[in-house]
Amino acid sequence: MGKEEIVNRILSDAETEAAEILRSANERAEGIIAVANERAADERAEAEKEAGGRAKRISEGKAASARLDSAKILLAEKRRVIDEIYARALKKLLEMKEKDALKLIEKLLVAHAEEGDEIMLAKNFAYAKSVEALPVVKERKLKISAKYAEIDGGCILRGKLCDKDLSYGALLNADKDEYQAEIAAKLFTT
Repeated sequence: MGKEEIVNRILSDAETEAAEILRSANERAEGIIAVANERAADERAEAEKEAGGRAKRISEGKAASARLDSAKILLAEKRRVIDEIYARALKKLLEMKEKDALKLIEKLLVAHAEEGDEIMLAKNFAYAKSVEALPVVKERKLKISAKYAEIDGGCILRGKLCDKDLSYGALLNADKDEYQAEIAAKLFTT
């Protein structure tokens, strides 16, 4: 064998070996790419599942928040309506005729006044002179104060042991505390 033949053979063997190395490298690269693509697909599917779950939780949270806000607005409006009812009741109490106003004051005094209490009428109570003539005032030796109270109708009873707020506003607030739920149930049946 001549030199040229040896060189050709070496070149041929080298080309065959290079082709085998290249083929093996391509197979390995394809295997690595396939594994990487499979892992990327798994990670993408997991990320999409997580994103879907997070989107659902966010959506449910927003819906719950919207329901809560809606309930708060509805409750505020119901309270506003009830407050308006009591504001109108106060207005009606303040506009009572003398006979009705005296009847109410007498009923309050009979129920709450103790002997010797002082009656401090509201500044806007128009029938102060007539209160003195009520039988309960004489029976319980009640005194009518020369001073007037800055209250919204009615009176304040000043006693030895305690004072009692019998203003129309206080009476309506007590009524509201007691009957608000019942009134709301009648007004806002759903």
